Amino acid sequence: MTNDCVYIHEFIDIHGANRANYMHHMTANWCPEARDERSQLCFGVWGTVGSTGRWPEVVNLWELPNWHGLVSDFRHELTSPSMQDPLLAAWWAQAATYRRGGTDRIIVPEPWSPTITELNEQRIRGEVYAHELITTPPGGAARLLASYANLAKPAFESFGVTTIGAFRVAMINDYEAIVITAFENWESWSEFEQAWLRRSASLAPWLDVIGAAEARVARGLMVDAPLSPLRLGRQPERSDRSDHGPPPFDAVSNPGT
Repeated sequence: MTNDCVYIHEFIDIHGANRANYMHHMTANWCPEARDERSQLCFGVWGTVGSTGRWPEVVNLWELPNWHGLVSDFRHELTSPSMQDPLLAAWWAQAATYRRGGTDRIIVPEPWSPTITELNEQRIRGEVYAHELITTPPGGAARLLASYANLAKPAFESFGVTTIGAFRVAMINDYEAIVITAFENWESWSEFEQAWLRRSASLAPWLDVIGAAEARVARGLMVDAPLSPLRLGRQPERSDRSDHGPPPFDAVSNPGT
């Protein structure tokens, strides 16, 4: 099946030791509202491994059904003079105590890139995930991802690595791509990294393509939030509010809460 979804990708900077609180607030408290009001699914919420990137940081990935769904999401959020959904004022206020800010991107998947529903149906998950931000000269991201499907994806699978997402970044002149992979365990990640460093025969064709494209790959590691869909095998529900993390959040003005 072709993936026609559109995604919102977020790097979130966390206040101090509030990463667990923030991840719970996003999954248990936000996801059910977003799903009901905006047809927005949670693809993943991860905490970054600080030794491999920025810290403390969270990566969020949200799935909208298509461009029309993204437009509806923006209109829902930004019509108010405050540029925030008034019904979520309390939610925003609580979130602000956990995070300092962040950087968002609109990203579009490669046609073969699976949706979160497909990944859950296939019971795909990882003990650890790799997040690659790939930068190319202008116009090169699409060509590089086309080569990824033919060269990198099957080569990675020999290390027990599953590509769960491959995306081009929108609203720029095609110079960024994001690839997310799931590793069966920490040992498979270690084996992969060592093979990358020594340019193993299985990875060499992909490394040659990266070099010829003058691309830069910045890879960091992530682990699932407790209520991330890939860990749960489903979307977070309101019932999860009392099962994990901080006390249940009950200030969202929604009759369904």
